[in-house]
Amino acid sequence: MPVKKMNIDRFMAIVADHYPHWNVPSVTLVARGSRDPFAVLASTILSLRTKDEVTFPAAQRLLDQASTPEQMLALPEARIAELIYPVGFYLTKAKRLHQISRILVDRYGGKVPADLDLLLELPGVGRKTANLVLIEGFGLPAMCVDTHVHRISNRIGYVATTTAEQTEMALRATLPARHWKHYNEMLVAFGQAICKPVSPLCSQCPVAPICPQEGVGRHR
Repeated sequence: MPVKKMNIDRFMAIVADHYPHWNVPSVTLVARGSRDPFAVLASTILSLRTKDEVTFPAAQRLLDQASTPEQMLALPEARIAELIYPVGFYLTKAKRLHQISRILVDRYGGKVPADLDLLLELPGVGRKTANLVLIEGFGLPAMCVDTHVHRISNRIGYVATTTAEQTEMALRATLPARHWKHYNEMLVAFGQAICKPVSPLCSQCPVAPICPQEGVGRHR
């Protein structure tokens, strides 16, 4: 539920105006280069608990060798792990990519399903990953909520939630559909550059004049 009504159109306009000056999220970079759902799915798996500066080159190395589920299955798990190192939990992710590729080949003819529920059935795929695949891989409106989206949506007073899943449901109910495709992309960049988890750069924030700073203690 809204805490203090933020003019979300104004907020998004301000963020969009400054977005070109911030780093584009790694999964968005991969998507821009291919618009391939499997590339987006694989790179999103790699991005979990891994910084963008590690994710993007790892995704490039992997996709240069295996850009389809069939090609991924042809690689031994040890080779996948070697290609994606040093992403977090690289051994587990190599196994997951093999498992996912097998399912995609056996059940879906080597294609990634454009369906939230079917994506959530894939091993290691949660709501964040599934929604991001729908947005970046298929260009569909979906609500991808990661730690940045959860944190910032609460800080600006647009929702009052305690978990990412609660934030997703609250945003689905309140955020105008026209913002869905770009909300995650812009807030991730905003969160990495300005609205940081600890001691956000409020003195440099273009949104500061309209932000209630809900829950913000120390800031710069």
